[in-house]
Amino acid sequence: MLNRYNQIENKFGIKQKHRAGKDELVSDMAIKACQKILENFDPMDLDLVVYCGSEHKDYYLMNMAAKIQYAIGAKNANSFEIHSLYSAGVISLQILKNIMLSNSDINNVLLVSSSKETSLINYKNERSRFMFNFGDGAVAVLLQKGYSKNIILETHMITDGSFADDVAVYNIGNNIVDFKLTNDGPVMLDVKDPQSMKERLDPITLDNFISVITKSIEKSGYTVEDIDFIAPIFMKRSILLNILEQFNLTEENSFVLEDYGHCQSADAFISIVEGRRLNRIKDGDLVVMLGAGTGYTWAATTIKWSEYDEVS
Repeated sequence: MLNRYNQIENKFGIKQKHRAGKDELVSDMAIKACQKILENFDPMDLDLVVYCGSEHKDYYLMNMAAKIQYAIGAKNANSFEIHSLYSAGVISLQILKNIMLSNSDINNVLLVSSSKETSLINYKNERSRFMFNFGDGAVAVLLQKGYSKNIILETHMITDGSFADDVAVYNIGNNIVDFKLTNDGPVMLDVKDPQSMKERLDPITLDNFISVITKSIEKSGYTVEDIDFIAPIFMKRSILLNILEQFNLTEENSFVLEDYGHCQSADAFISIVEGRRLNRIKDGDLVVMLGAGTGYTWAATTIKWSEYDEVS
C-alpha cells in the first residue's frame, strides 16, 4: 500500500488533497472564506464583490457573485464575475486594481474564488488523468485603495487559443460534439486528445511560465534578481523546482501545494498564506503570483509585500 501511495505522489505530485462534503456547495465554501476575512471589516463598506472561481457553480448559468454579495450582507456593493479558469485569480488582481484606480467611488473590493471540481472528475477515465490532482477549496481577498502594504504591481499574460477545445465538459453547452468520450455522469471534465495536447503543450509551457514571470517583474520596475518568492499554481515539485532554478531560487522561495491539490484559481493565494506561515515571505519581499489555465493562458502578477517604496 505504501508503494502505491508513493506512485500516486510521484505521478500526480500530491500527498493528499481536500474534498468538499457531498452536500457542500461552491457558494458555501466561498461564503465561509468571505466571512473569515470580513471578521474585522464591515461588509456594508464593500463597493464590489467579484467572483473569479470555478464556472462549475451551484447551478448552470447562475450569478455566483450576486449570491455571495447577498449572503455576506454587502448591500452597498455591486458584483460581477471574472472567468479565466485557473489563471483568473492572478489576472483579477490587475483588472480590479485598474478599476479601483479609475473610479473614485470604488475603494473596497472583495475578490473570491471557490472550486469543487473534484466532482467533475471521472477517475476511471484515463484521458482526464492530468486532472486527478484537483482539490476543493476557496479563498477571499480584501483589496483596499490607499492601503500602503502588499501592493499589486503589474501583470503579464500569454494566451494560446489553439488549446481552447482540448479540455471541457463536452456533454453540455451549445456545441455538443460526440468525441466518443465516456459518459459515466451527467457532466464530467474530459480531454479530447491527451497525447496531442501534451505534444503541443510540453515544448512551450516552461518558456511561457518564465516569460510571464520575467515580464511581470520588469513591468513592475524590477529585475528577476529581485524576486524573493514565487507563489505558484499547483504543479509537481519537479516542475516548480525547474522554474525556480531558472531564477536562481530554491524551494525556500516558494511553496509546493502537494497537501492541497489543485484548487483552481485559489492556488497562488494559498501559496502566499503558506509562505507567510513558514516565514518564507517577509516584509519588503517581492512576490510573484503565478497562474495557468486550460485554453491556454499563463499569467503572473507581482506583489510588493508590506510597505512599498516606488521604484525610481
